[in-house]
Amino acid sequence: MGFRLPGIRRASANQASSKAVEVPKGYLAVYVGEKMKRFVIPISYLTQPSFQDLLSQAEEEFGYDHPMGGLTIPCSEDFFQEITSRLNKL
Repeated sequence: MGFRLPGIRRASANQASSKAVEVPKGYLAVYVGEKMKRFVIPISYLTQPSFQDLLSQAEEEFGYDHPMGGLTIPCSEDFFQEITSRLNKL
């Protein structure tokens, strides 16, 4: 239940739940491939050397200006899925 403060609106259940479904806590969205397919990955990948190589490529190609508004990885979807499937086994 809780209490309500005057003048403060709560987000509707649909708004709050859709944001939570999009990118859960501990994950981040990245865009990959020619079609900019969206993947949601664990942030733990960021510390892995193979993923850091992908981040370096993204920095070289895009700097800090990513066209999709999120992190864009400049590689094919197949290559990205190969890297992430290896990381899932760790």
